[in-house]
Amino acid sequence: MGIVDEIKYSFRNGTYLTKLIYVNILIWIVVRLVFVGYKLSGADGSVILSWLALPASFQLLLTRPWTVFTYMFLHFEFLHILFNVLWLYWFGRIFLEYHNERKLLSLYLFGGFSGGLAYMLSYNLIPVFGDSIYTSQLLGASASVIAIVIAISVYVPNHVINLVFLGPVKIVWIAVVSVILYIIDLSGDNAGGNFAHLGGAIWGWFYMSQLMAGRDLTSWFDRALRTFLSWFRPRQKLRVKYDSVNPDHIYNRKKVSQQEEVNRILDKIGQSGYESLTYEERETLFKIGKKK
Repeated sequence: MGIVDEIKYSFRNGTYLTKLIYVNILIWIVVRLVFVGYKLSGADGSVILSWLALPASFQLLLTRPWTVFTYMFLHFEFLHILFNVLWLYWFGRIFLEYHNERKLLSLYLFGGFSGGLAYMLSYNLIPVFGDSIYTSQLLGASASVIAIVIAISVYVPNHVINLVFLGPVKIVWIAVVSVILYIIDLSGDNAGGNFAHLGGAIWGWFYMSQLMAGRDLTSWFDRALRTFLSWFRPRQKLRVKYDSVNPDHIYNRKKVSQQEEVNRILDKIGQSGYESLTYEERETLFKIGKKK
């Protein structure tokens, strides 16, 4: 099996975590190749990003509504996708130790939606961003990934992972430090991105808090997803099984059985008279007599 076949097999049979990682990597490769094509042709390669990234302006969003979904799978810089994929893999695996893959997928998507909403609200409500509202755009899976990190840290705060140079660390401290750094960086150059991170973190906390209280906020999405996927599953074909026994043999066996029944009824008549026959036995004699 070649590497391409192995990738196809792992994507087809892997969990949603595997599929999310593959989709992020595939889109990154395609975007970079398209960008190269644009640049070599003398065109502006950034146009591909502007059509897939989430704009800060609600007015621009109306012209490209699909970006609320595509932005959370879109990366450009290699280090950006590298760290997002690594975090998604590490914390996604921990999440799947305690929850199913459909919850992981819904958490990823709704964490991304929450992060996108926080990003757009910050640019439209905070005056300092007013001058850049029409030129700023959001891309990357960070909000979705941090939603998973926060959610699993709420569910199992004492789960320990081993970090390079630090050793064993409880997962809750990774979540706390991450949120603190996002808040501190709100004064930096990537303030909008950090608002998106916080939006994803808020959703991760809220979702898991509600789930632990017995309320699954995305159960409707899980049902809709199952219904949607069922449309693409191949239907089982009705198979007609033919008996390999020779038809003549079946006919002869039936004739022998009928003759044995007739002999039994005749013997009964000889011993007890015709009146001793049951209604079924008389019907049997009548039917066989008509056939003859």
